[in-house]
Amino acid sequence: MMACVHRLNLDEFSRQRERHQHNAFGAPGQAISTENPFLNAEFVYDRSSPFFSMKSRLFSGVQPTGNLHIGNYLGALKNFVRLQSSYESIFCIVDLHAITIYQDPAQLSAKNREIAGLFLAAGIDPKLSSIIVQSQVAAHAELAWMLTCVTPIGWLYRMTQFKAKSEAIRENSDSQDSIGDGLLQYPVLMAADILLYQAKVVPVGDDQAQHLELTRDIAQRFNALYGDTFVMPETKLPSVGARIMGLDEPDKKMSKSASGAGHAVALLDEPAVIRKKLMRATTDSNPAVDFDTMGSGVANLLAIYQAFDECDDAAMRAKFSGMRYGDLKKTVAEKTIEHIEPFQARYREVMADPAYLDGILAEGAARVEPAARDTVRLVKERMGLYTEAR
Repeated sequence: MMACVHRLNLDEFSRQRERHQHNAFGAPGQAISTENPFLNAEFVYDRSSPFFSMKSRLFSGVQPTGNLHIGNYLGALKNFVRLQSSYESIFCIVDLHAITIYQDPAQLSAKNREIAGLFLAAGIDPKLSSIIVQSQVAAHAELAWMLTCVTPIGWLYRMTQFKAKSEAIRENSDSQDSIGDGLLQYPVLMAADILLYQAKVVPVGDDQAQHLELTRDIAQRFNALYGDTFVMPETKLPSVGARIMGLDEPDKKMSKSASGAGHAVALLDEPAVIRKKLMRATTDSNPAVDFDTMGSGVANLLAIYQAFDECDDAAMRAKFSGMRYGDLKKTVAEKTIEHIEPFQARYREVMADPAYLDGILAEGAARVEPAARDTVRLVKERMGLYTEAR
């Protein structure tokens, strides 16, 4: 992805893009320093495993709920593709997380496959990366239980997502029993997902930053109790397109769970639907684009265009200054469709061959299994649990 080489001065557009600048990914191929001296092949990894390499490991998970949208693509999937050759990458469809709230079984099963297809359509290469479904690898749940036993419950009650989601459930139910324990334990399972593979790099959005910090706390607590066992994960946020906002509420991040029909452009929306949503996007009271006074809605439309086009700030200013909002929306819609149509074509091609998709998921699970098995065995040995003699 081309980096933006000029900054616009103190306007909403630049503030939105610079929000994560200090957390930008390293350049492809750039080494990431390892804090833990015990991270080496003899300590955890089996050199005979095809998954073993000296690259830092990257892990990221996506829940198979709702509809993936352009915010997910521009803020995550597109960057996964760019980074996959620089790290030992695992992209996980976290279906165990999804069932913390009831999911229709048939729909959840279909969504697992849909997300896998979208990963492949985006350009994630199964020769470079492992694509897995969380429930394929039993070690996720096994490690989660062991970590649950060392995680103070007070840490979990402080999680803002638990508070918000449990409150939302209470508002729609007369019974406290409607809040499942899985909702409270969700962050421990997330910690297990990351620590299972000794992942160093974990690209997450702002909404998961607290959970990632909890992962670090759990790892540190376990290491203090039982000796050095886990790598300390770091968070990495892309500097461009990291935060696409809702079309109807441009002060809130575009969300899969939002109920508004015009909130998000889904990756599988038809071109006519994409145009309709973008033409109805919130702007401001100005008649045309003014980079010095524009509101968050206009800044968001420009951010979408730039993230797709990968042009620099000077080119954005030259192209859009003074453009009327109707023309702005049409331009952004056409740019979006230009990129989404070939994406959808690739998706349809992948989904037309179920055996191919199943093979990719099976291959991914087989590739990560040795690393997962080694970590679980190490944790069990540290805790004094039963393990077979080597």
